[in-house]
Amino acid sequence: MSILFQAYPLARAALFAMDAETAHELTLTNLQRAYDCGATRRLLQARPQAPTELLGLKLSNPVGLAAGLDKNGAHIDALGNLGFGFIEVGTVTPRAQPGNPKPRMFRLPRSQALINRLGFNNLGLEAFVANVQRSQWRRQGGVLGLNIGKNADTPIERAADDYLLGLAGVYPHADYVTVNISSPNTKNLRALQGGDELTSLLSRLRDKRKELADQHARQVPMLVKIAPDLDHEQIDAIADILPGLGVDGVIATNTTLSRAAVQGQPHADEAGGLSGPPVHELSLAVIERLRARVGRTLSIVGVGGIVSGKQAREKMAAGADAVQLYTGLIYRGPALVEECVRAVAAHR
Repeated sequence: MSILFQAYPLARAALFAMDAETAHELTLTNLQRAYDCGATRRLLQARPQAPTELLGLKLSNPVGLAAGLDKNGAHIDALGNLGFGFIEVGTVTPRAQPGNPKPRMFRLPRSQALINRLGFNNLGLEAFVANVQRSQWRRQGGVLGLNIGKNADTPIERAADDYLLGLAGVYPHADYVTVNISSPNTKNLRALQGGDELTSLLSRLRDKRKELADQHARQVPMLVKIAPDLDHEQIDAIADILPGLGVDGVIATNTTLSRAAVQGQPHADEAGGLSGPPVHELSLAVIERLRARVGRTLSIVGVGGIVSGKQAREKMAAGADAVQLYTGLIYRGPALVEECVRAVAAHR
């Protein structure tokens, strides 16, 4: 294990003394500096290998980075160097927006959890695409997912217009595109998971993707990211709708609005989405229900609450084809990536 991996617990103590969002930004900045000067490239061992396929794409391993950590796609190469088999960045909206007022990210260390209400803060589509184009990750064989959403001030009845702009903008630069309709921090966004709303949105995206596939002479897989707070009937409805609308996969799941697992803890009553281990069982239930309903017609990426290799295995056993990390990285550091790769590879 590299010196960098071993040093993370010491760095975490200093980072956890800061505001959560400040620490997040500082970590990305320093990781980028280390990558730019070659330090991480010398210290880190080769990317863990457990070759697999997802959406017809060849991955070096099935452990990916979840969207949200690098919203502007500004640190793709530095993050990819931590050993991920695939990277997903965003969520990007057509126009730049500041997100919700600060403070808007809170740690719940007792549960290794976070609450955030960031609200799709990002620099907008033009800056996002420029960052993606500058990165070397795809040119070096890495798989890159680009995650799209709607602006906060776009009325929900016109949400599809934003998603169409996002799809067209990222399409030439993506190995897959994720349609994020499940963030709890953009007003009414989760209403798009309803049957009629979902069918309307995805019908337009399906038609747009066909145009883009013809234009660029390549078909880019499209996934939908859903919430962990859906009941069985909602999950079944989504599972029945997606295959007929050109969707290739599901990312299950986003953050939860439930506070049942963290009641009484400091910050537990803050508004926003809860991530980390309290989401693990919720996402497992969604994955299992989806897989039982769709068979092998859709790919499923399991995300939510993975802080050990054991939880990564459980996601795969529930029916996921690959997994993604986010909050676990904040508590465990980059050693978590290799641990998850080895755990999944040992139980295939």
